[in-house]
Amino acid sequence: MKCIIVDDEPIAREGIKLMVDEISQLLLLGCFNNAETASEFINRTTVDLIFLDINMPGINGIEFARSVPKHTLIIFTTAYSQYALDSYEVDAIDYLVKPIDPLKFRKAVNKAIVYHSLLLNEEKKNVETIEEEFIFVKSDRKYFKVSLGDILFIEGLKDYVIIQMENQRIISRMRLKTIHDLLPSKTFFRINKSYIVNKNHIDSFDNNDVFIKTYEIAIGNTYREEFFRDFINNCKSL
Repeated sequence: MKCIIVDDEPIAREGIKLMVDEISQLLLLGCFNNAETASEFINRTTVDLIFLDINMPGINGIEFARSVPKHTLIIFTTAYSQYALDSYEVDAIDYLVKPIDPLKFRKAVNKAIVYHSLLLNEEKKNVETIEEEFIFVKSDRKYFKVSLGDILFIEGLKDYVIIQMENQRIISRMRLKTIHDLLPSKTFFRINKSYIVNKNHIDSFDNNDVFIKTYEIAIGNTYREEFFRDFINNCKSL
């Protein structure tokens, strides 16, 4: 699981980092001393788990927790036990009071790992199989066979994806990242937080937008350099 630490106390961050390093299932992506910079990071990077302090300057941990993606799990790490009730309102996995006991830390992480696995399995069930040329996607209690070549683009909308074809669209309950990880990367490019496009259907593009049929899709700043690099390289290999 990809995780980050958000705490304004350097000693606390280091202590949590040492415990994270002891757990092989965790990959620490970064440490942040405030919610603002952490928010910028998770807007461009998928994070599965946040170890989050509550009493911080600026945006506090509870406020920040309400803004993170629904599938990003939270373990609060704080010196103040009186916030425990508030943590339940944001569906935190656990609430650890400093100084944090390593055994309680491990127990909280194990709980997060199990829950994360359940979320992934629930989403991946909506993609029954993916072959070289097609996928089966669950929608309205049925599985639809979708040819990869027919997909114009895929739009992510909260906990759903919209698979857009020329004369049909299919809506399925899963995250955009889930289906993106399953699709062939040489054909499907993520060009902003909400869209994956099929390069074979790109009619034209400029520095800001991709044009597919009658659709105009913006290229996000975070994805622009990677899109142009990979798209041009793939075109050269054809």
